[in-house]
Amino acid sequence: MVLCPECDTDLDIVEDEVDEGEIVSCPECGTDFEVVTTNPLELNRVSEAEDDDEEEAGEDGD
Repeated sequence: MVLCPECDTDLDIVEDEVDEGEIVSCPECGTDFEVVTTNPLELNRVSEAEDDDEEEAGEDGD
């Protein structure tokens, strides 16, 4: 069982079914997390600033 680091909700993630770098979301609080490692499963919160940077980079490349 993997708990959301923000709200302690069970994320219902099967460790064998996620890959490093994959983004998972908490169904309760909506926070996005990146899978840092799979064994043991470690999540890192994706900040809104990182999301904005990615969107801006995509716009510049068009």
